[in-house]
This record gives sequence, structure tokens and C-alpha cells, in this order.
Amino acid sequence: MLDLLSDILTRLSLRGTLYFRTSFTEPWGLRVPAFRDVARFHFVHRGEALVRIDGLTAPVHLAQGDLIVIPHGEAHVLACRHTGPEEALPLDDVLSRSGFRGYGTLVWGGEESPRDTQLICGHFALAEGSRHILFDRLPPFIHLRGYGEEAGPWLEATLKVIGAEAGGARLGGDLIALKMSEAIFAQAIRAHIEQAQRIDCGIAGFGDPHLGRALTAFHRAPAADWTVASLAREAGLSRTGFAERFSDRLGVTPMAYVTSWRMQIAREALSARGLSVAEAAEISGYASESAFSRVFKKEIGVSPAAFRQGGFARREAA
Repeated sequence: MLDLLSDILTRLSLRGTLYFRTSFTEPWGLRVPAFRDVARFHFVHRGEALVRIDGLTAPVHLAQGDLIVIPHGEAHVLACRHTGPEEALPLDDVLSRSGFRGYGTLVWGGEESPRDTQLICGHFALAEGSRHILFDRLPPFIHLRGYGEEAGPWLEATLKVIGAEAGGARLGGDLIALKMSEAIFAQAIRAHIEQAQRIDCGIAGFGDPHLGRALTAFHRAPAADWTVASLAREAGLSRTGFAERFSDRLGVTPMAYVTSWRMQIAREALSARGLSVAEAAEISGYASESAFSRVFKKEIGVSPAAFRQGGFARREAA
């Protein structure tokens, strides 16, 4: 049985990939464009880098072993300490000028330092239209210092394997790199949730032991006849205490969470699995197709029939 975080990431069709490894020598800098439904990550295998994220005033300093995840795909500048944001080149220009072919190492920069900065950079795509408050509430960036050491030897080995496999000639290499990069993202989100329990950041409820029991029970059987009272019993709290704790820590009511996740189940069923509207209604806990359709349109923005038949669903499944 999938645990809570695994179920969320799987249902939202998270797909990760490595898009380049680097060998940057000072001075260097590049501008990474914004992209919808994509989270990006940069891991400093060697050296250091500055990250300037659009909308934020202070840059983020990445030391060797640090990982940064930019969950909402904002535009940002990656650079050395000697390169200002106005001097950084667009990523496409750097790729073109360097002769990078989409695999191997992206070599770029000047000749001021004999020691290069080695980054492992990747992105994670979410299915179009997928939503979850866990992602909505993530900050503009997650910076995990000393990530290689904190996560344990498996991470260093994983990153080495990703670097060796991605874009290589051996059979299955790209798939291996893709799946391993997804594991890195899941580890980063888990670490952030664990840290969030110490601050009020809108996702602390996912690390709350009482709320976690209720959420896990719901995710294991989302089509069951859930009520606030039955969720409270799973949490081991009174109905009122549970409802207040849930709303305070997650920012939504328990039943609003239930409804929202059921619509994500229906979205995935209609697009990725090609089920009928009636089948999608059933697996998401609705006995009435008409009631299901009303809720789906309110949550997703179009009727389930239009979603299933229209270009939106086809583009997502592609």
C-alpha cells in the first residue's frame, strides 16, 4: 500500500528527468526560464553557485553538497559570485554556444579558475491540471544544506548513477536516471515536511501524527463514505478538535480536502486511464454521475465529459 506522500506524487503523475550536468568555470551565469507545471532542482556536486529567483530580493548561496528545489517553476539565474543577473545569458543561448547536444556534460564559462563548478540539474513535470495543497503551499524554493551528507550515502551514489546513465549509450540509461531523479524529489519534499513541523508554513499538517493517520486512511480508501466524524476517529481526536486542527494546520476543511483529492483521482482516471465519466464517478466515491459532474466542473473548470473528450485531456496523456 502506498504511503501518503507516495500516493500524492504518483497520482499527480510526477515525472522527473535530468536535463544537464555541468562543468562551469568562472565567470559564468545563465538564466533559466519559467515553465508551467514544472519543478526544477540543482545539486552542487562540486564548487558553489548563486541562485537568484524571480520575485525574491536575496540570492540563495549553494555550497558543495547543497540541493535547491524550485517547486513552482519560476524563472531564475544560476551564476558564479562574479556574474550579476544582467550579465547572465539565456539558457538557450548557452546551450547553443556551448554545442551541448542534450547529453553528457554542459561545459561553459571563462578561464579565470582552474576548478570547475559541477551541478546536476533536472526538472519534474506534473500532469497538466493536477493540483494538491501540498504543492500549492510549497515555498518559492526549498534549500537543503549538506543534502548529500544528511540524506546518507545512498544519495551520493544515486547522483553518480544519474550522471553516468542520463543521455548515455547503454540500454535503459535514461529510464534509470529518470526514476532516480524522482526519488531525489520525494526525499526533498519529505525533508521539507519534517522541517515544516517546527514552523507555521501551511503544510505542517502532513507531518502531524494525528492528522497523518486520518490522511493515510483516506488516501488508502478515497471512495469510502468519509465524514468529519469518521476521519476524526482515524485521527484519535474529537470531531471538533480534529476539524479545528486540520483547518489550522492545512488551511482547508477536512471535507474540502476530500473533495479536491477525489477530483484529482477522477482527472487521472479520465485522462491517463481513459475511463468513462460513470467509471470516474464511481472510483472517486460518487454514486450520482450528475452530482459528480457538478463537483468536477467546479474543481477542474470544465465538465468531466469535456475534459475526457477535449484536447486538455489528450495533451495531458501524451
